[in-house]
Amino acid sequence: MSNNNIVENLRKEINNFSLKLKIEKVGKVMEVFDGIAKVSGLSDIKSSEMVIFQNGENGVALNLEEDAVGVIILGDFSKIKEGDDVKATGRILEIPVSDNILGRVVNALGVPIDGKGVIKADKTYPIEKVAPGVITRQSVDQPVSTGIKVIDAIIPVGRGQRELIIGDRQTGKTAIAIDAILNQKGQNMICVYVSIGQKDSKLRKLQARLEQGNSMDYTVIVSAGASEAAAMSYIAPYAGVSIAEYFMDQGKDVLIIYDDLSKHAVAYREISLLLRRPPGREAYPGDVFYLHSRLLERACRRNEKYGGGSITAFPIIETQAGDISAYIPTNVISITDGQIFLETDLFYKGIRPAVNVGSSVSRVGSSAQIKAMKKVAGTLKLDLAQFRELEAFSQFGSDLDDATKRQLERGKRAVEVLKQLQYAPVKTEHQVVTLYALVKGFMDDVSVEKIKEFEQGLIDYSENNAKTFYKEIRDAKMWTEKSEEQLKKIIIEFKSSFE
Repeated sequence: MSNNNIVENLRKEINNFSLKLKIEKVGKVMEVFDGIAKVSGLSDIKSSEMVIFQNGENGVALNLEEDAVGVIILGDFSKIKEGDDVKATGRILEIPVSDNILGRVVNALGVPIDGKGVIKADKTYPIEKVAPGVITRQSVDQPVSTGIKVIDAIIPVGRGQRELIIGDRQTGKTAIAIDAILNQKGQNMICVYVSIGQKDSKLRKLQARLEQGNSMDYTVIVSAGASEAAAMSYIAPYAGVSIAEYFMDQGKDVLIIYDDLSKHAVAYREISLLLRRPPGREAYPGDVFYLHSRLLERACRRNEKYGGGSITAFPIIETQAGDISAYIPTNVISITDGQIFLETDLFYKGIRPAVNVGSSVSRVGSSAQIKAMKKVAGTLKLDLAQFRELEAFSQFGSDLDDATKRQLERGKRAVEVLKQLQYAPVKTEHQVVTLYALVKGFMDDVSVEKIKEFEQGLIDYSENNAKTFYKEIRDAKMWTEKSEEQLKKIIIEFKSSFE
């Protein structure tokens, strides 16, 4: 190359040269301990803004103080040391979202942890978001079919509702949530299961169970394990609801389960105390109510004008010795639209799911039921509550009148009918037939020991012989007089062959 060409090229380079200024906000780690870092030099950082430490770990600015910023570290804090650089990103904490996330297990930052490769996502959603306003919502009137007889009949849940599952440990809270997910197959519902502070072994079993029931196709699992930093447990439920909102924005219905918010509150308490926030009742910080209310308020049913879609939330809370009047349980009860209360005594008596019908309530009520279910289950809650009273009373006196005896016998059969095996959700139309036979007195003279056998036999027999009735329940959600007569006839036929 000649000297002239070299000079010409250099001239071009000089003419095209432009200086681009890139401003980076960089701070220094003052101290680091237990997943928390105190950082100086980031005076204009925003709350919940993401930061990157020198070793590549992420963090979130949570405490904005006069001379320092309290950052929670999302990952391994052992490799971060005093004097390390910390860069502000300018981005509020967000997670990647896409349709490809279905069937996957991700951590609280949306990173896959199931070994099935990267999830392609071209969109991100902020983890914190203001809940949809009242104008954008509509009333709850479509059922979420859980497949659990006692819930669908007595404590119905609607799309867009927040129904708390509460009880001591080992009473079947997670089992109810998993049954509800299994029963959404073919119901046009996406499920998000958020595991907070659970053992990895429990999560793997749960994932295997969902895969076995072919339910992972419409499910996302967000996991913050017991071995991870408290910061991950704190963020996980918000990450879960952001994923749910992504699907709701497409007009889809989503069921989200937070398992469980007691551990979430404990993780938040740990972070708050390390950040030197003042402790309040039971050492929880003063904003622990706001922590859960801003999470659960994001569950709603949007009206058609604002895109439709809904998020139904099942938060789970663990009580100590059945004490539902403790701080966190009462907080979450006041935020939700009802609760399903599971009782240890019932569980050990073999009444499973161990739902205490008296303490459980759905504030949406029968508006979240199909007409047929409303008709057969209308008086069931009252009957069961009266049965519990009479049962206690009848232990003291043997001299009971005939009406009381009849009520006791009907109550025993109702309790037996509402028992259900784990991971065996029951279709709505099967529930209607069973409860119809119970309420109309067809089971009154069947011995209690044979109720389960009678129920199963009746479902099989009626499915083959009362096709009109089943079709009406599936399509019109209610029966006609003609098909009701047909069903009565079939129950009588089956009963005579059963006896």
